[in-house]
Amino acid sequence: MNLQTKFARIMRNSGPARVLVPVGIILIIFGVITLMFNTRHFLVTTGKVTSVVEEEGDKDTEYDVTFTYTVDGKQYEGTFYDLLRPASVGDDIEVYYDPADPEKITNGKNSPVIGIAEIALGIAAAAYGTYKTVIAFRKSSALDKNVPENAEPVADLSSLKDTPGVTEYYFRFDGNSLKPGYLIEDAERKILFEGKMLRNSIIGDRTFEFTDHTTGAVNEHEVGHTMTQSYNDEFFSVNSWFKFDGRNIWDLLHGRGVRITTDILSKLPRVMYNVLKDGEPFARIETASIYLHEDEEAKHKVVIPYGKMYYRCWSPSGDLETLFLIMFAITETEQAIVE
Repeated sequence: MNLQTKFARIMRNSGPARVLVPVGIILIIFGVITLMFNTRHFLVTTGKVTSVVEEEGDKDTEYDVTFTYTVDGKQYEGTFYDLLRPASVGDDIEVYYDPADPEKITNGKNSPVIGIAEIALGIAAAAYGTYKTVIAFRKSSALDKNVPENAEPVADLSSLKDTPGVTEYYFRFDGNSLKPGYLIEDAERKILFEGKMLRNSIIGDRTFEFTDHTTGAVNEHEVGHTMTQSYNDEFFSVNSWFKFDGRNIWDLLHGRGVRITTDILSKLPRVMYNVLKDGEPFARIETASIYLHEDEEAKHKVVIPYGKMYYRCWSPSGDLETLFLIMFAITETEQAIVE
């Protein structure tokens, strides 16, 4: 498992909860500061306004009000800044002061309840964020461990292209029919497997018909709409999935022993997917241009990969259903990094 894929997996599984850790810490700090500046023991007296400076704020007019006030027969002077309520020279004004140090003043009391609430919310946020992050690490560790003991390490499977007994496949979108969907075809453009949409639905599942032309098997599947969440526009936190026959597509593939690593940073513009199944090399998948076959690329001079709905694949396995489902999941969720 490369570090890039592991990091992306943990970021997706922890979701927005990980943001709660720093937010919780900030709330705790603010709560402590609020309690430190507790004014519930302050006393109130009446001061007399001696000058008013009017200033234009961002939204409203603000006033810097200077005043005098008397405590135990001694007169003090103070200023409240950026007040929103207008005042005039000679007006009375309420002044809250610290009886132990009358020069410490404020224009209102605060309650310790606010500070306590901030600390409580901060602890709850930090605890939940930590819990979800720990769960994400545990899930990641469980996925790594839940493979056969003799499993090969995940590696660059580009060598599959030149390995005897490995077949090259082409996965493409087919929208030129009444039942749009995806196809797997061989080098001679013979369709081997297809998943066509029989029923579309804005709300609720769509119905797809999967046909394996090598075996004649035909099965219908309920495919939900893709759920995508992005937190603070962080690339690695994009979480995309859909339900396939009622199950999260990635959970379903993991249950079949499928593990995928992606090397996107060093391979752009083509994204490479290395796929293991039950610990054994299963497929090498690469994004392709809309013209998957090399002769078509040369003819149309299109070499930039499309990055969605078109893939070239090399696999030693004849399990076309799982192979199709992997590429179907990648393209339907528009995932660049998956596992």
